[in-house]
Amino acid sequence: MRKVKVYRNGILAGTLTEEYAGLFVFRYEDTYFNNSRLPAISLTLPKTQKEYSSNFLFPFFANMLSEGVNRKLQSTQLKIDEKDSFGLLMATAQYDTIGAVTVKPIVQ
Repeated sequence: MRKVKVYRNGILAGTLTEEYAGLFVFRYEDTYFNNSRLPAISLTLPKTQKEYSSNFLFPFFANMLSEGVNRKLQSTQLKIDEKDSFGLLMATAQYDTIGAVTVKPIVQ
């Protein structure tokens, strides 16, 4: 099991978990969920539900990843399988992302 904390503009919004290959779960933190002034992290992950599950990495998070030659280069340099989207997300979406959302690995 691998987990990352999901931040929106530096505020902890939730946790994304890869339970096992092929099952992903996103859950808003209670404090973020209950604060009506804080928006959902994505239109596809609204704050109307506390937990989301999927058999593939949620498109919102998958779209934070590089594609093509850049993805191949990142996977080679980081020694992460090019097909391991969650691993690449953990390694590359910590600081400099295009949107307001970043992720930080949870070390267990």
